[in-house]
Amino acid sequence: MPNEIFTINLNAQAIIPEAFILLGIVGTLLVDLAGEKTASRWAPLICYISLASSLLSLALQWSNPVNIAFLGSFNSDNLAIAFRAIIALSTLISLLISWRYTEQSGSPIGEFAAIVLSATLGAMLLCGSTDLVSIFISLETLSVASYLLSGYLKRDPRSSEAALKYLLVGSAAAAIYLYGSSFLYGLSGSTNLSTIGIEILNKPSFITSLSLVFVLSTVAFKIAAVPFHQWTPDVYEGSPTPVVAFLSVGSKTAGFAFAIRILSTTFSSFDEQWKLLFTILAILSMALGNIVALAQTSMKRMLAYSSIGQAGFVMIGIVSGTQDGLSAAVLYLASYLFMNLGAFSCVILFSLRTGSDSISDYSGLYQKDPLITLGLSLCLLSLGGLPPMLGFFGKIYLFFAGWANHQYLLVVVGLVTSVISIYYYISVIKMMVVKEPQEASEIVKSYPEINWNIVGLPPLRVALYTCIAVTALGGILSNPLFKLANSAVSETPFLQDILAVANNTL
Repeated sequence: MPNEIFTINLNAQAIIPEAFILLGIVGTLLVDLAGEKTASRWAPLICYISLASSLLSLALQWSNPVNIAFLGSFNSDNLAIAFRAIIALSTLISLLISWRYTEQSGSPIGEFAAIVLSATLGAMLLCGSTDLVSIFISLETLSVASYLLSGYLKRDPRSSEAALKYLLVGSAAAAIYLYGSSFLYGLSGSTNLSTIGIEILNKPSFITSLSLVFVLSTVAFKIAAVPFHQWTPDVYEGSPTPVVAFLSVGSKTAGFAFAIRILSTTFSSFDEQWKLLFTILAILSMALGNIVALAQTSMKRMLAYSSIGQAGFVMIGIVSGTQDGLSAAVLYLASYLFMNLGAFSCVILFSLRTGSDSISDYSGLYQKDPLITLGLSLCLLSLGGLPPMLGFFGKIYLFFAGWANHQYLLVVVGLVTSVISIYYYISVIKMMVVKEPQEASEIVKSYPEINWNIVGLPPLRVALYTCIAVTALGGILSNPLFKLANSAVSETPFLQDILAVANNTL
């Protein structure tokens, strides 16, 4: 009988998508051992196959999700499937824009691909983890791989500095999580999130509140929310640009998935407390992220502060706690994937040709490279929330959900900071488009002739075209996409009772 229970509850098919990622890691490491030329030829193909297979298996699981796996430590419900799909897709696009950059930096491609896939594995496992131990293992798999990626340019002192800062702050966040988890285990005698939630349901105490603060601090670190954002600008500026592109979407998505699961499951009886704390974090993130971005002169630092503000927008949906709010958060994260990676694709293309990251060096760019100018302009306008871009509809769903849940302060702050963000986004566009030929930067005046036959550029171009197309035309499909996100939330068992209570209180 015990063996039957173990077999039933193991449900290893739940992590088939992650198994394909693991096979990709092994494959890229093996071809890396065969030499750099072999790795350059086969590592990208192995990554594409593993990620495509992972996305296909996630699509197949959608109609028949496995809700309990590995003795209750993993849950492959529809919400986890949606977040894991966003992460896998962000990795695929990030790798497409990475190859040429990696080749130019002289770094081993196979090794780089293996570390990126390892970070993806940790992020995907974190989305479905329902046990304090499995959460920590997933969190550290993602974090350690992220530290390695941040310092991947070994000869660049800025990259080493970024990795060291990330390591120190990330280690502190991991220690805080473990400290909070030890309190939760002591209060409940279990590491399962649902069991802990039941045990502390009627046991409000100082220790419980303290554990909530510790766990929320770890969540805030992963999503780069103020005041746990200090690492973000320095890491973004010093890390390789493709790494920043992945961290800005993949790591952030995993953090939000972790937040929704642990707050809605373990701390559901402390709904008012964590929503108040999240409201404060959201307001601070939207305000500081968008205001400080105004003063930035580096494109990567500007996008870093922009990502802090974007995290605040997503938190509006989570604080609302309704089905529409959580669905809007999922939709906006999917939208952010294409908007942000599209912008980073343009930044990487510009950097490959000029070696510059300064915003002022983009002055007059439309004369020499209309593609980058158009692509970056569309993605920045979408990030600012201007119609008819995909980002506009994503923000509309978030604001409507927040307003319906009486989160008026959050919505007003969101609207005001969106206007602020439009100013610094349009400032970049103005610099690229409006400047007269004689006012173009020296970098643009000496801009090299475009050669689309350069090895490594076709994948980057595919990623850029895809992101631009989805960003510009995705608004047309915003309603079907929202319905898809809605089904992910409504068909997730652990959220059904919570959503019912939230709807009854409106």
